[in-house]
Amino acid sequence: MFDLVIRGGTVVDGGGGPGRRADVGVSGETIATVEDLGRAEARRVIDATGLTVAPGFIDPHTHAEGALLTDPQHAMGLRQGITTEFLGIDGMSYAPLSPARYREYRRWLGGLLGDPPEDLDMGSVAAFRRHYHQKVAVNTAYLVPHGTVRLEVLGFHDRPLTGEALTRARRLVRQGLEEGAVGFSTGSKYYPGPWGDTAELTALCEVVREAGRVYMCEPRRANLDRAAGGDGVAEALAIARRTGVKLHFAHYRTAPETAGRIDRIMAPIDPARAEGLDITFDVYPYPSGSSIAVSLLPSAVHDGGPDAILARLADPAERRKIAGALDGDPSVSLADLVCAYVAGRPEWEGLSLPDLAARWGRSLGDALCELLLDAGLRVGHVAAPPRSPALWRQVSRDCLTLLARPDYMACSDITPAGRFPHPRSYGAFPRFLGRLRRDEGGLDLETMVQRMTDAPARRFALTGRGRLVRGYFADVSVFDADRVLDLSTYDDPCRFPIGIPYVVVYGQVAVDGERPTGVLAGRAVP
Repeated sequence: MFDLVIRGGTVVDGGGGPGRRADVGVSGETIATVEDLGRAEARRVIDATGLTVAPGFIDPHTHAEGALLTDPQHAMGLRQGITTEFLGIDGMSYAPLSPARYREYRRWLGGLLGDPPEDLDMGSVAAFRRHYHQKVAVNTAYLVPHGTVRLEVLGFHDRPLTGEALTRARRLVRQGLEEGAVGFSTGSKYYPGPWGDTAELTALCEVVREAGRVYMCEPRRANLDRAAGGDGVAEALAIARRTGVKLHFAHYRTAPETAGRIDRIMAPIDPARAEGLDITFDVYPYPSGSSIAVSLLPSAVHDGGPDAILARLADPAERRKIAGALDGDPSVSLADLVCAYVAGRPEWEGLSLPDLAARWGRSLGDALCELLLDAGLRVGHVAAPPRSPALWRQVSRDCLTLLARPDYMACSDITPAGRFPHPRSYGAFPRFLGRLRRDEGGLDLETMVQRMTDAPARRFALTGRGRLVRGYFADVSVFDADRVLDLSTYDDPCRFPIGIPYVVVYGQVAVDGERPTGVLAGRAVP
């Protein structure tokens, strides 16, 4: 007798081949068989007639570590069909950090990751993983974050990472990989990471290459004078050339200013691939992003950490300098900033920075300073989408064109804090799978499923995942290919998708009839 049989569906097994009519038999936590099971007995039968049965989706880019600790059911990810989420992305997370450093970084990251308990042991990657193992609804994989390692070794200070400090940092990266991390990550503007230079990152990526793991890079946008080539993409490629590390670019896509110009964003990369560099990418299907407002402050303002930042914002003379720098920096798009989360001020969530600036009679830069000071730095924001529907649609087409490449995979970039999070937090995977696939075409269902399952599993060496085959773990997403649809929008983001009635994690039904069951079967993987 099987524990679970998913009967009558079209199995799209993740390998990219044609779907086929078959039943999926599950025994315990693994797939026992994929074949016609006739009237085989099972403790639970799911009727998947008219539905697609696929591996559970693997999301290689989320910022859900804080949300999972406060809401382990995590319906926003689970109901997208996601069964495995990556944490420790963009060079920032909670481990490995000593207790004081954890509390410090928890404050700096609060606008993005929320407010998990203050007393958690985050002293190692192993300790971090224990907080999620069989305690949350989805599986979790972790990347050692560069900024976190730098914070632990040097504190929140702009100092060179050399000598004994570099030796210790390399040791922490190596230990994290040995304790189960699937890679190493850096971010664009998330301090203290941007105080490092290319030589520092090269030294750390040597450890990653020795371990056979992946370097995930969100290309640098801060302190470009410290980057080889003066550019984040050029820096990442230089590191890959120097070390031979496997390189993965995070959410690498066109933006409104490059819409329709995939050739432009790939100009530095495709020649590097032709040289033999091992490069992959992920992409989410939206024209704008979301981040943490404190990261917009000038580099020097961060020195000393949260208390020092707040002291500078509270000092009138310092604040005038900071506001002036923000108002005069063309690379900081303050006019597009919409508050997603403001600690202690939910009534400001959903308002744009220009709304608040007009209300307070301040410049945009000064309004951002006021916002951060009032909320104790814990402000998350969404970038407003482009006003032009045609431009927006072109970016969507570009996302599908990129996902058609075999070196791409899908992601969500979940940023869950607040009442107005980015709609990708609830809708990224069903948007690709439903709306864009059906409306725009160009990518068949089997290929799209492969980009959501097998592609990330193979790239990051997740054992027994990404395929529906005998002996693999029973992580399964069951959806209606004709009906699946994202409902989350920029103005109404906290809406769940439709058309994904069943999700199975480690053989246990985690979503039943589009409702989470409360099962917390997720494990720290691989």
